[in-house]
Amino acid sequence: MLRYVYAGDLNAHADLAHSMFVDRADQFQTRLGWDVQVDHQGEERDQYDALNPLYVIWEMPDGRHGGSMRFLPTTGPVMVNDVFSNLTGGNPISSPLIWECTRFCLSREATGNVAGALTLAGLEIMRNLSVSHFAGVFDRRMVRIYRSLGFSPEIIKSAGVGRDRISLGLWEYNVQAYQTVAQRAGIAPEMSQLWFDRSLGSTSAAAPMRLTG
Repeated sequence: MLRYVYAGDLNAHADLAHSMFVDRADQFQTRLGWDVQVDHQGEERDQYDALNPLYVIWEMPDGRHGGSMRFLPTTGPVMVNDVFSNLTGGNPISSPLIWECTRFCLSREATGNVAGALTLAGLEIMRNLSVSHFAGVFDRRMVRIYRSLGFSPEIIKSAGVGRDRISLGLWEYNVQAYQTVAQRAGIAPEMSQLWFDRSLGSTSAAAPMRLTG
């Protein structure tokens, strides 16, 4: 199932949170070789985890992390402006309608279409929290995944070559994308909405209006 958890509420899901940060260390440091910080508990965290981001987490039947993503509004500090300013042309992305998506992570033990479930969850955030676009930086291995799920970004700018090539993308909400991703993820829209409501409540106070569709 999908859970939507703000960082300030992770203590209520201690085992799930710990396994998420451990899986992040495994993916980003061990498998991808990124220069990330891993603490004595084996957890990968950075400064953006201290800004009360919203996490979407796929919880496996045993209560452990199966996959996750992290979201922050671009009105505050975000990686796309702080770390990847070369891809924005020096013009920071800042709007309450645009959130940044980072730390897309899949557990080694995840089964089924967890990537599809997480993508659907992102669209659920857009629908319910009045977010029109996501911004994010991705490498070329993700292009095929986005295409297969039916939710590819508009590429704003790219840098690097070969395996080192990265791109800044903008994903725009639309009803067709929501329906396509739900179908490919194998999750009924009604169930997706129910999981959101169970985590954050129906039409959250943080979301004064809901996008149609």
